Amino acid sequence: MQVDTAIIGAGAAGMMCAAHTNGRTLIIDHARAPGEKIRISGGGRCNFTNLYTDAGTFLSGNPHFAKSALARYTQWDFIDLVNRHDIAWHEKTLGQLFCDVSAKDIIAMLRCLMQQNNVELRLQTKAHSFAKSPDGFTFACTKEDVDERVTAKSLVIATGGKSIPKMGATGLAYDLASQFGLPLTETRPALVPFTFAKDRFDGLAGVATDARVAAGGVGFDEAILFTHRGLSGPAVLQASSYWCEGTQISVNLVPKADLLETLQLQRTTSGRRNLTTELSHHLPNRLVEFLAQETDLTGNLADQSDTRLRELCQKLSDWRLTPSGTEGYRTAEVTLGGVDTNALSAKTMEAKTVPGLYFIGEAVDVTGWLGGYNFQWAWSSAMAAASAL
Repeated sequence: MQVDTAIIGAGAAGMMCAAHTNGRTLIIDHARAPGEKIRISGGGRCNFTNLYTDAGTFLSGNPHFAKSALARYTQWDFIDLVNRHDIAWHEKTLGQLFCDVSAKDIIAMLRCLMQQNNVELRLQTKAHSFAKSPDGFTFACTKEDVDERVTAKSLVIATGGKSIPKMGATGLAYDLASQFGLPLTETRPALVPFTFAKDRFDGLAGVATDARVAAGGVGFDEAILFTHRGLSGPAVLQASSYWCEGTQISVNLVPKADLLETLQLQRTTSGRRNLTTELSHHLPNRLVEFLAQETDLTGNLADQSDTRLRELCQKLSDWRLTPSGTEGYRTAEVTLGGVDTNALSAKTMEAKTVPGLYFIGEAVDVTGWLGGYNFQWAWSSAMAAASAL
């Protein structure tokens, strides 16, 4: 088989690229259905972009790399595409846009666009034995023990990272980058829950509260959730991308209140009230009971000096914790790191030293915040490559 463009990986980036690439295009995936991570994302409704997308909401070894692609295909462009396909959507919070009905609407849209573009989609097919050839690239396709040789003028790698292996994630993109001489940055799970010693948060599983979680000098204000294994919730997932193993995180349990001023006022008006009772107005009861095991919360408000109240508020606003690790790729939403951006064109996603070879989406060392940013990178990087192709 001879094609103009072969795309490996029928996820968000791969399908978007295939839908907008000229010439004969083949897209291959080993899964039973395309867009599986789209299907499960956003609780089944797909957080497909974010209104506040810009390069500052991404992590990369080169913080400027994403600017070109994000500027040339923006969140507004994708919203326009969604609107033209009559997909109803809504903003949930913090600029996060979700389908009203189902993530399957996004998959159906992409499949429709690919069909209109005469793209050939092959599923449950393994692509392997890649090599450079005088005409571009060759590789083998295997399905049900039947092999077929493919020659492609251009090769696009859109197989993602290592996150959520149960959905079929592999390190193929990194293997191919290494095979063709492209450098990789260190990879690790990101947007992932923290784990702690088994009994660290005994009795707190299921408790949620608003907090500010900071790691590596960067903090996020959203909910946290105590689990049987440690800490999860949006603020925790965000901070995990900036956390380094063995370092502390800081949790501010009262980010939206001047707790010291409130406690001092209540001491004057309700001095007989128990300190734990007052704290339960600001934090979940089970969390206050847990904190009472770590900090002296005995006595009434009238018994508390300004010094003691300041010390308590300081602890609650800067609770230092050292995770033992993360839940790993099993539950990580994305992979941090990947194909080194120094080896790629920011305008086209083409490898600088291997003409015709492109890397797009999560495989590249560009990782977005939680909330639709990584899907926008998939759309934007795919369009950068498609425009070049």
